[in-house]
Amino acid sequence: MTHFAVTAVGSDRPGIVAAVTGAFAEHGCNLEDSSMTILRGQFAMMLVVDAPAGVGAGDLEEALAGPAADLDLVVTVRPAPLPAPAGDPDDAAASWTVSVYGADHPGIVHGMASLLAARSVNIVDLSTRMVGTADSPVYTMVLEVTLPIGVNPHDLEADLATKAAELGVTCRLHPSEADIL
Repeated sequence: MTHFAVTAVGSDRPGIVAAVTGAFAEHGCNLEDSSMTILRGQFAMMLVVDAPAGVGAGDLEEALAGPAADLDLVVTVRPAPLPAPAGDPDDAAASWTVSVYGADHPGIVHGMASLLAARSVNIVDLSTRMVGTADSPVYTMVLEVTLPIGVNPHDLEADLATKAAELGVTCRLHPSEADIL
């Protein structure tokens, strides 16, 4: 089997998931991982698809051309080799959650992401939202991250607090809870 990363982005409307996944089902593909969301009326999906032997990126692009045109989607298909098998479970990167809150202004995501990147912390999921009222909006950001071996969470938390203060926001680092998904 061959794996592909597939993205589809466009204005939200009913039927996008059905149309895109239908093209995969017709080719005998299995959807292994997916993430789909709507942000301010824009629908975005990313999938990792396991395609049977003989089905290539071009075949999937061709199968998705009709739904993309009908639903005004921008679709990409690219090879997604499987990651190397995990080593010793004791060597696995720890999963943590970073929560950021404060007044909205440019540079919050970049500032926090740059600090994490400088410490080789991998962002595996990131979500931002404006909450509160129109008179008192609050910017929220939640990141799921993995800490590489050797990164001390207490040191990272101190660095995050310093960066948060520079950005005028608050930040919290805590171990991620085990979820079903």
